Amino acid sequence: MTTASAPVVVIAPDSFKGSLSAEQVAQAIGAGVLAAAPHAEIRLCPIADGGEGTLDALLHAGGEVRRLQVRGAAGAMREAAGGILSDGSAVIESAEIVGLTDTTGTAVAVEDRSTLGIGDALLALLDSGARRFLIALGGSSTNDGGIGMLVALGLKLLDADGKPLDSVPSQLDKLARVDVSGLDPRLKDIHIVAMSDVDNPLCGEHGATAVFGPQKGVKPDQVKPLDALLGRFAALFEQASGRSEANSPGAGAAGGLGYALLMLGAEFQSGAQTVADYIGLDAALKNADWLITGEGRSDVQTLHGKAPFIAAQRARLAGVQTSLLSGGIDRSALPQLQTSFSGCFSIVFGPATLSDAIGNAAALLKDSAEQMTRLWLSGRDKG
Repeated sequence: MTTASAPVVVIAPDSFKGSLSAEQVAQAIGAGVLAAAPHAEIRLCPIADGGEGTLDALLHAGGEVRRLQVRGAAGAMREAAGGILSDGSAVIESAEIVGLTDTTGTAVAVEDRSTLGIGDALLALLDSGARRFLIALGGSSTNDGGIGMLVALGLKLLDADGKPLDSVPSQLDKLARVDVSGLDPRLKDIHIVAMSDVDNPLCGEHGATAVFGPQKGVKPDQVKPLDALLGRFAALFEQASGRSEANSPGAGAAGGLGYALLMLGAEFQSGAQTVADYIGLDAALKNADWLITGEGRSDVQTLHGKAPFIAAQRARLAGVQTSLLSGGIDRSALPQLQTSFSGCFSIVFGPATLSDAIGNAAALLKDSAEQMTRLWLSGRDKG
């Protein structure tokens, strides 16, 4: 451990969705820590768990942004960011291309949204020479079983007359045959890591449509019909390819995009664990005194593989105590959260609207982190 005069504080938050990136959150917390302890050594390690912000967190550790021309969830061309890391791995973030926050993509009905843009990005990065891919699956607005991505990569969806169908779920009732012969041959020579903590199958009561569809706009009376359409596609796809993945853990991730990736031979990994490895969190925790982590809102789901929980696990192994500083805390979840964090704090000092909290997040983070640090230093000095 370091001397009491020079505390080492690791700051590893996730992004505050709709407000600040993970790096901006880390910087604001760091400013608060330094306001209370100007002599402290600050180690900024912005983190993510496979959702929005994963690309930024990985690039923070070293790499370059690639601007890609892709199709959004509604099919319109747009520019999106991808990345090439220092080890040559390519990064694709689903939330960046077909995300829930894309108002253009979500303006169309969920049954008419497509993951074509994921395929566009994969092809562009393949063309640039990439052969290892990290694909972050969280935060997608699509529920197409990955058919859009597969069609962009050369798959054909054919009706009874052999005519091609559009790659959206609403067309799958006409599907008679899946032709895999046109899939890009380079796909056989690449390695794909799908970053997600979801272990749901593609279909059924625990599948993509039933569990995650409602948050994407699937209405209650659409769940069974859409689920059946994805099942129809999977049966024909598996018959054509000789591979079966519909019931594999992770197939239901990102509206079934996980299924399509599994059919391409992808390996599933925890998003937060993968990011933690890439950013060198374990090395940053070495000889540290305190870890501060956080996210936009913390509840019991935080303990199911979310970035703050993974950061706290890594800190515990390193003998470092962890405090949680989030935009909001589900008070009913405190008993569970306290098993992983030595103190759970919200940035809100009193009654406030969500828009005010979002607009003032950086200042609120700084002020809260400063007060947390003063409390922590008081206990440390007495200890």
